[in-house]
Amino acid sequence: MSYTVDFDTVSTVGLESSPVAAALAGLRANEARYFRNKYDHVFTVEPASEATTVVAWVHRILSEEREIVISSRPLEATAFQVDNIRMAYVFYESGLSVNVMYTVDDPKKRAVGFKLSDGMEIPEELASRFKFARQRSKLAGTIRGSYFVLKNEY
Repeated sequence: MSYTVDFDTVSTVGLESSPVAAALAGLRANEARYFRNKYDHVFTVEPASEATTVVAWVHRILSEEREIVISSRPLEATAFQVDNIRMAYVFYESGLSVNVMYTVDDPKKRAVGFKLSDGMEIPEELASRFKFARQRSKLAGTIRGSYFVLKNEY
């Protein structure tokens, strides 16, 4: 069952098993606010068990591009298109959020982003490969993020 993310009233619905559920909910709400303000898109997620195609696509990209396997359990996922950009998000129990930004018509503007919820450690599978920049968010506290550019077609 899908859940429409409300960024006015942040809720941990679907994220309760995460040790940083409140921070992960804030991170999810921060993404929802961004897409509502920039694209007038309503950000909805569904349990990862119901979004297996999205989770598999994101995991395939991570594996093929950088041989990354996320050890945490995926809790929720979503995929949608705004303008010419195909987006996919997977939110993990550890507090990690992985997103794929895949422009349909410009192969040079395709990337994978990682965001870490406030209070979580950098996952071992990412720690030695990426440097994380910090940003403040009213909804999510301190978000640490990093990314890499995609080289192949998916």
